[in-house]
This record gives sequence, C-alpha cells and structure tokens, in this order.
Amino acid sequence: MLPWELLATASAPQGDTLRLLRRGTEYSIRLEGGNELMNSRLGGSEESLATLTLDRIGARPAPRLLIGGLGMGFTLRAALAATPAAAQVVVSEIVPDLIGWARGPMAEVFGGCLEDPRVLLRAGDVAAEIRTAAPPYDAILLDVDNGPDGLTRAGNDGLYGEAGLRAAHCALSPGGVLAVWSAAPDPAFTRRLGRCGFQAETHSVPAGRGKRGPRHIIWTARR
Repeated sequence: MLPWELLATASAPQGDTLRLLRRGTEYSIRLEGGNELMNSRLGGSEESLATLTLDRIGARPAPRLLIGGLGMGFTLRAALAATPAAAQVVVSEIVPDLIGWARGPMAEVFGGCLEDPRVLLRAGDVAAEIRTAAPPYDAILLDVDNGPDGLTRAGNDGLYGEAGLRAAHCALSPGGVLAVWSAAPDPAFTRRLGRCGFQAETHSVPAGRGKRGPRHIIWTARR
C-alpha cells in the first residue's frame, strides 16, 4: 500500500493544525494527531446534504443557497448539479488555506467547480454570513466541524445553539430549509431545532456512495 504524503498544513481559528495528505488519488484532511475530518473517498453524505435539501425546497427559478464549509467540494458540486443557471451558491469557509488547497493540490478533486459563475466563495465565518443575510437564503447548508457536537471549534455553539438557530431561521425565505451534517446522532439537537421554530427531519445516510459502511446524520429543518 502506498504511504501517505503530507502536502500542506494550515492553522484553524482555534489554533488546531490541519494536515492535507495524499495517497495515490486519495486525499485526506486531518487534525494534528490523526483524527480525520474528511476524505475524498467518503463524500456520499456530503452530497446527500445538498440533494436532500434541494428536494425539500422544491423547484425555484433562482434559488439562493449558503453552504457553510467548503470541505472537499462534495456538497457544492451536488448543489450545482441540481440547481438552475440562475441560482446563486455562496460558500463560506473560515480557513483561507482550504480555499488555496482547493485551487492548488486538490484541484483535481474540485474539478473546476469553483469557477462556475453561480458560485461566490467567501473566506470567513458562516455565522456572520447568516446574521447579515440580505436578501434571505432559500437554503442554508452547514457542514462545519463534525456537526452540533463539534470537535475543533468551541465557537460552533454560535451556529448550533439556540441563538444561532434562531438567526438561521430569520435568514431563510418562507419555506426555506436549514440542513445540518453530523458525524453522529444528536436527539437534543433535534429538539432544539423544534424549539427554534423549525419542522425538522433526521436522515441517516451512507458516508460513502455504497449502502454499506459507516453512516452519517443529516437534519433538514424547514422554516
């Protein structure tokens, strides 16, 4: 088996070190110490984040989407494949180096999707994008950290706590959807969504593109 090759490192806002590794055509982003945050072979649940959301907002001539977390572009590419030419997809990524990786060593993974005219890529905190949303979004898709029980950013309570959820509710158009990716179930988060005015569904989806293997959780919460 080929060994992993370290391509780059970056610092996350809370001081954690992210490492980009490659083994053949496989890419991995990990925390210093080994915990894997994303892998280019396990994008199935990130794609489901987009497809489940777009199924629920229905056909809109010019939907406006906000994606929190660039990752390896799986959610973005799935959203672009399912939206019309008049759509706008804003992507907010808090680690600027990840944007550089997407256009540099991981360019083959992204396949040119960042050059799509529907995409607006912004370096910054998605929570700030939500608080200043104007006009409102038809969907907000959050793949930040490992979900509501995040590993790397204590500040993610500003997204997944009640104040953050109420801000997201205000930032959505009528019938809009907040979708949240998570590595694991969190019944308390489901209840929190309800308290903040959302009609929430919980979905268990494959991490990869097959039916076997690990599964992740996606909430779709309608305003």
